[in-house]
Amino acid sequence: MAEERTPLYRRLSRRHLFRLPLLHSGNGKRRWPIRSAGINFALGYGVLFLISATLFLSFIWWSSTNLLNDHVRAFIETDAQELRHRWGHGGAPALSEAINDRLEQNIDDDALYLLIDRHGRRMAGNLPGWPVAVKKMNHFYELTIRRYTFTTPAQFKAYTLPHGFKLIVGHDIRGRTLLSTVITRTLIWCAVMISLLAVGGALVVRDLFRRMVGSIARTASAVANGDLNHRIALTGSETDLVAETVNTMLDRINRLMEGVRQVSNAIAHDLRTPITRARNQLEEAFFSATSPDELRTAVDRAIGDLDHITGIFEALLRIAQIEAGARRSAFTTVNLNQLLSNMAELYEASAEDAGLSLALDVTPLPSLFGDERMLQQALANLLDNAIKFSPPNSMLTLSAHPVMAGTAPGSGAEKKPQGLEISVRDQGPGMNDADILRAHERFFRAESARNTPGSGLGLSLVQAVTSLHHGRLTLTQANPGLKVTLFLPLLPEAERTGRSTTPAETTP
Repeated sequence: MAEERTPLYRRLSRRHLFRLPLLHSGNGKRRWPIRSAGINFALGYGVLFLISATLFLSFIWWSSTNLLNDHVRAFIETDAQELRHRWGHGGAPALSEAINDRLEQNIDDDALYLLIDRHGRRMAGNLPGWPVAVKKMNHFYELTIRRYTFTTPAQFKAYTLPHGFKLIVGHDIRGRTLLSTVITRTLIWCAVMISLLAVGGALVVRDLFRRMVGSIARTASAVANGDLNHRIALTGSETDLVAETVNTMLDRINRLMEGVRQVSNAIAHDLRTPITRARNQLEEAFFSATSPDELRTAVDRAIGDLDHITGIFEALLRIAQIEAGARRSAFTTVNLNQLLSNMAELYEASAEDAGLSLALDVTPLPSLFGDERMLQQALANLLDNAIKFSPPNSMLTLSAHPVMAGTAPGSGAEKKPQGLEISVRDQGPGMNDADILRAHERFFRAESARNTPGSGLGLSLVQAVTSLHHGRLTLTQANPGLKVTLFLPLLPEAERTGRSTTPAETTP
């Protein structure tokens, strides 16, 4: 059976098709066939330089030839005026004698003269006869004439004298023609050299582009293969700007991936215990419960563990929602004095149950533009943590005061608050410096808190709420205890509307 022939375009693989030069775009327009950015850049620069050099040399040629031409015409006019003056003093004999004297003294042999009478007979001069092309008087002509055994370009001007005599005064312009030829050849050679330099520059620039793109490609390939620690090498050139930007982006991606990895490990670790405990309780009740009360007790415990798991996921969702800025639509004017008073009254009973005392130290505060529910949730988390880690018979302090903007001494201007500071201080074990740096990370728990109930999301939620309000969260050692401070800026009225739709800022 004869082999079935397949059309050529079907036998080409997709990869081969992509390698074919694309000279036409989708809208039918012709595309530039050279795809190398380095070559295109070098060629563009070479063409621009060639055009600039051509214009520059052309200007030199034009100005030089014009200068020579003006000089020749000025010489002709001056010489003709003197000869006509000689005619006025001595007539034709004096003019002929003056022309012969000039020809004898003309070392360069570039002066041209002709004097004819009314019958056309040559009276003096070095031109063999009256040029046929010269028909107008007092008009410059540029002609090619034959002198001796060669031809040369010359410029003339004819003058009318009394009694029918005519005079031609001219000048040999071989020098100007030679200069024009030299400039033209120089222009051509400059064009050739610039073209060669453009090609050489294209190769050099292409090599530089390949090195830069190759380094980026190798780094991207390493990252794609899982090596997030690979970075683009810095060369000390302008390309370092791109390299530093890409390296910063990779550092950010690496931190985000590390955070996702830590969160995943923390979720797996923190959820495994309550899930396993709930399963064991239900399994034990299923096989060993002898009464409905025992079964109900086991189910209640399992429900409590599952509620704890649900609370963890709800906290994660709230943090993600806050960090995405979706809660800014609920911003309104918040009375912080009333909010802090309510929080202190609410947690005073919990503190007394734990054997603690809660002190409220609040300076009258201006109103804040923010989300009241989120601020209440953040303060609740801080107070919960303070009560949880404080020893009996100790004191908690909830304080708040405005932060004044600095003004020049003696200016007489009234100080206005630029923000608010709300802090919760306890007298518990506190945290060391290393734990303070990681306290806002999700699921992070210090060694002193390992045996305390919790999920490690409280300060992460506080951090998210603070960033939502464009503030900052700081933790400092109180010796004894820990002091957690929220700084919330006061936005001017003109910025509140614009800020209310801006994505939340994150604080490292």
